[in-house]
Amino acid sequence: MREYAFYVYIVTNPEKTVLYTGMTNDLIRRLQEHYESRGQPEKFAGKYYCHQLIYWEQHQYVLNAIAREKEIKGWRREKKVELINSINPEWCFLNDEIQG
Repeated sequence: MREYAFYVYIVTNPEKTVLYTGMTNDLIRRLQEHYESRGQPEKFAGKYYCHQLIYWEQHQYVLNAIAREKEIKGWRREKKVELINSINPEWCFLNDEIQG
């Protein structure tokens, strides 16, 4: 039986002032897409230069990942900051760690 992986992630801009929450089945590709969309005002992540990964979690089932993304998106910034701080208190950019 094939195993699947779905990722819920949070990216920020270089100044760490904007948070964007998303979900994907290919985190490396999605980070590259965010990077390439920098400065594109029609896309939220592009408009605010959100391409720096600061949090991610993996899910086996797509419906769980979708539900988790919606849950996090519904939170106030303070609660998102608590989540990020729980695994990445320095808010280190994790792109290189993920992309190898």
